[in-house]
Amino acid sequence: MKLLDGIRVLDLTNVLSGPFATLHLALCGAEVIKIENPADGDLARKLGCVPKYNQMLMGTSFLAQNANKKSLTLNLKTPEGKEIFKKLVAAADVVVENFRPDVMKRLGISYEALSQINPRLVYCGISGFGQSGPDALKPAYDQIIQGLSGEMAINGDERLNPLRAGFPVCDTVGGLNAAFAIMGALYFRERTGEGQFIDVALLDSIMPLMGWVVANLMIGGQQPVMMGNDNFTAAPSGTFRTKDGFINIAANKQEQWEAVADVLGVSELKTDPRFQERDTRKKNRKALTPLLEAKLAEKETNSWVDMLNKNDVPSGAILTLEGAMNQEQIKHRNTFGTTSVEGIGDFKLFNLTAKYSKTPGSVESPPPTLGQHTKEVLRGIGYSEDEIKKLRDSKII
Repeated sequence: MKLLDGIRVLDLTNVLSGPFATLHLALCGAEVIKIENPADGDLARKLGCVPKYNQMLMGTSFLAQNANKKSLTLNLKTPEGKEIFKKLVAAADVVVENFRPDVMKRLGISYEALSQINPRLVYCGISGFGQSGPDALKPAYDQIIQGLSGEMAINGDERLNPLRAGFPVCDTVGGLNAAFAIMGALYFRERTGEGQFIDVALLDSIMPLMGWVVANLMIGGQQPVMMGNDNFTAAPSGTFRTKDGFINIAANKQEQWEAVADVLGVSELKTDPRFQERDTRKKNRKALTPLLEAKLAEKETNSWVDMLNKNDVPSGAILTLEGAMNQEQIKHRNTFGTTSVEGIGDFKLFNLTAKYSKTPGSVESPPPTLGQHTKEVLRGIGYSEDEIKKLRDSKII
């Protein structure tokens, strides 16, 4: 049994935030039906670093977020398309969309309309700014939200700021927030029989991730300080040069700092008044770092990592993305599953990273080609072969 066996999700989402949310539902075993426009489907089908795959409408950006899903093409701007969608809603558990807040209402398939058809429906609308408020109807992409959330303002250092995160963190976190909210709403429905509307905003979603920095400002009155690779909560805690590169050291406890000093052979620094006490040490990190790096330059990163970890000081090498993906711990955790698409071949995608003991989730089917399951889904709600052909000829599907 899968965690979400028997749950049907109608996925109207595009690109990243919504597809990332529904990916987690699909990995948990829900039947996720992507409803895509018949012309070219999800925009992510054309996004990626391999032009050939983009032309196939199977861009790498699409492949990354859409395993275990089905694809139904449907023109929701037509009366016939709306009728089909409403029939699907009658037997669905969840609808997810990431349009601007006014789109579904203009199409005549808002939550208010759909809940009349199916009162048990859990409906999640994901948008940049939420369903209401002065900015609700503004367009939003991840980078816009990174800037408006303050996230870019707290990155980098005095030389490089503002600085965006190296991946679309706001879209991704918004998707995780939506998946979490949908699971909670399904649990509530199990207890009450009632569906509900969920309003997820990317701007809201990213804010709690900055909780410590926000708390320092809101409660302690301390403005963010641009510290680059240093950790503002402790010292020595950050990135340091070694003989062959860099190492991350996180000596966040007093005993960890003392262990660092002993391992590096600078035990005298433990009683140096500049470094002896935690808060004083933080203020003097610019004096401390070169003293430590002078010793770290004597050996390679991996040697220091082994010595520090053996002394209960969290430390690690700074890997390339490729190195990170291929490290033994990731292989042991079965973080990636292998699937295959015709014309592309075998490739790896993320499995469900939460490891359930009784209901594990993994990649079981590849991302669908555009409209791959249209006939299957329509047959399931009573459409005949002739009716399906007429819908296709009319470009409704």
